Amino acid sequence: DAACDALTEMSAEQRRLVDRLIAFSAQRVDDVLVPRADIIAVEASSSLRDLMELFAEASHSRLPVYRATLDDVLGMVHIKDLFMLLRHSGRPGRNGDQTATTPDMVLPGQLLATPVEHSGLLRPLLFAPPSMPSADLLLKMQATRLHMAIIVDEYGGTEGLVTIEDLIEQIVGDIADEHDAEQEPLITRVSDGYVVSARLEVEELEKLLHIDLLPPERDEEADTVGGMLFMLAGRVPVRGEIVRHPQGPEFEILDADPRRIKRVRVIAPPPPDAPA
Repeated sequence: DAACDALTEMSAEQRRLVDRLIAFSAQRVDDVLVPRADIIAVEASSSLRDLMELFAEASHSRLPVYRATLDDVLGMVHIKDLFMLLRHSGRPGRNGDQTATTPDMVLPGQLLATPVEHSGLLRPLLFAPPSMPSADLLLKMQATRLHMAIIVDEYGGTEGLVTIEDLIEQIVGDIADEHDAEQEPLITRVSDGYVVSARLEVEELEKLLHIDLLPPERDEEADTVGGMLFMLAGRVPVRGEIVRHPQGPEFEILDADPRRIKRVRVIAPPPPDAPA
């Protein structure tokens, strides 16, 4: 029929876009969120000087603002608002007196010491449950013109964060600009195996090694390599530690902090028919 003919005439890129749209329509917010452990945020009592430094390090245009813990998010700050505030600081008051300390003039040094929560820079953001369809969140962001959402669990705790860019990338692919740092590949081949990101899905590693790493009864307990190693060790392994899998592979922790694993060397066992 006409629909099939149209699909046949599509380019490979157009077909990929259609496939992504179909997949996006079935996705939930928890499929695309930035996990809590990876959220870069600023504490409400931090100074604007600290905020400037964090913007420079993070290379983000928006940052959530929290009080005490990420479970109490107050709003977000936009780098454009910060620059506009700094641009107008130190200008003379209406009477032209350069030394006057009126509401119309705040010296740059004084301004940079201002806590973020008292700076007037806080903007609202959205809150959404992890079960919300991604398409619904995208429509809500468009309607409210709020481009960041904190994902909260059933107890009100922060589970992750989603931006409008995260959602659009699910449809069109990665959007890289000149400020984006080049991400390390999820999988790198090395002489004795692979170096993989802890964010790599277990299913992808199973395809690579031709081994079932999670038995069916524990399949729902871990999605990523990092989660699987946490499950095997019963804790977050430390850098340099080797975690041995019952199926034979060894996992050397190359990079980790007290909260999570980051990079792992995977040493696969030789095939059964390999020469000794």
